[in-house]
Amino acid sequence: MATTICFFIGVLFITDTVWTQSVRQGYEVNDPDYWAMHDFDCPRECFCPPSFPTALYCENRGLKEIPAIPSRIWYLYLENNLIETIPEKPFENATQLRWINLNKNKITNYGIEKGALSQLKKLLFLFLEDNELEEVPSPLPRSLEQLQLARNKVSRIPQGTFSNLENLTLLDLQHNKLLDNAFQRDTFKGLKNLMQLNMAKNALRNMPPRLPANTMQLFLDNNSIEGIPENYFNVIPKVAFLRLNHNKLSDAGLPSNGFDVSSILDLQLSHNQLTKVPRISAHLQHLHLDHNRIRSVNVSVICPNPTTLPEERDSFSYGPHLRYLRLDGNEIKPPIPMDLMNCFKLLQAVII
Repeated sequence: MATTICFFIGVLFITDTVWTQSVRQGYEVNDPDYWAMHDFDCPRECFCPPSFPTALYCENRGLKEIPAIPSRIWYLYLENNLIETIPEKPFENATQLRWINLNKNKITNYGIEKGALSQLKKLLFLFLEDNELEEVPSPLPRSLEQLQLARNKVSRIPQGTFSNLENLTLLDLQHNKLLDNAFQRDTFKGLKNLMQLNMAKNALRNMPPRLPANTMQLFLDNNSIEGIPENYFNVIPKVAFLRLNHNKLSDAGLPSNGFDVSSILDLQLSHNQLTKVPRISAHLQHLHLDHNRIRSVNVSVICPNPTTLPEERDSFSYGPHLRYLRLDGNEIKPPIPMDLMNCFKLLQAVII
């Protein structure tokens, strides 16, 4: 099970790298008529690289409007301009678009014409970071796989926004103005394949409700979350990376079984208000508890129950998997209890 999870996480981690590299790769076309045609349809405000005819580079040009996009374009770069609107007309012929980067502009929700984005039936990646959005834009194309909305002013998620986005795997809403009342029980309904959800640096006091079942990475750092409901993780049985650094979690706010969740491999609880080390699963590999209020480590409480396996198997292979433990910034004083090392035989680093 852990091997399977690690494999999928690895795939998710390299997704951005692979795509980012692939869109920069060029290839040669030697037909002069081919280049004459594409020189003719290249917007004068932009650059059309001869070695990459499916890309259009219009970034850092001081543009206030989106130029007409040629039909051959797959990858469109419009970041760091002064664009305020996304009308339908520039995209009339852009039926092949897979990637749009509109980061660092001045786009508002009122400036997005209804249908301008949803008409792009092959769009996979949409970057709208560092704009002036106050709600998640809608409607969006069903084909979309990644939606990046970091560092806007998003405080609202209209009902049904995600209902048709079953292909979305990554949703980045970090550094916005989301409050608890932004979510309904069905807000995330439709996100059947979502794997990474980032809502760090908002103003949440509670865990977001009813997350998609396939969520594997959940980032909620830098909010004001005080507690986690009992059985919260039952609805996200595949979560492997959980970040809750810089919140207001206390011992009383944790579920009775703590974080004894077999899917979690990396747990980050730094800069909270914990006074005890919470219960963890034998499958956990990395645990960050620095800068809390912990005074001692009760190994008899936190040591996970050993996995039941055939007698001939050794404890190093089938005991607790914890390899990294961070406890600095608490009230714990060395030395490290020997019971801790006896329990977690795979520990490679303990920071106190």
